[in-house]
Amino acid sequence: MKTVTTKSAPAAIGPYSQGIISGGFLFTSGQIPLSPETMTFAGDTIEEQTEQVLKNLDAVLAAAGTDWGKVVKTTVFLSDIADFTKMNAVYEKHLGGAKPARSTVQAAALPKGAEVEIEIVAEV
Repeated sequence: MKTVTTKSAPAAIGPYSQGIISGGFLFTSGQIPLSPETMTFAGDTIEEQTEQVLKNLDAVLAAAGTDWGKVVKTTVFLSDIADFTKMNAVYEKHLGGAKPARSTVQAAALPKGAEVEIEIVAEV
């Protein structure tokens, strides 16, 4: 097992790791739309927040030596499922041709009042 850490993604705000590599896979913790430099939200809209979450995940993927083409599963948590279409447009554009398996659920609340949180599993 190997811990993945990068300064290009927000530092953990609790007793967890940004990612763990085990059995040939990277398992990330959920990323919320915090800017790694300021640890504040990078925007108020679901589109801005989704873009920041995906940038944070880019950084964790890169630190693990993998990329979106090797992501096998994502889980998206939304504070309001009505934001699905807007989130999905940013997600699809960011991932390009990658189409991992995905679940999307509405959560009662997300850390720090985020609108979106995403976690991934990828091959390394």
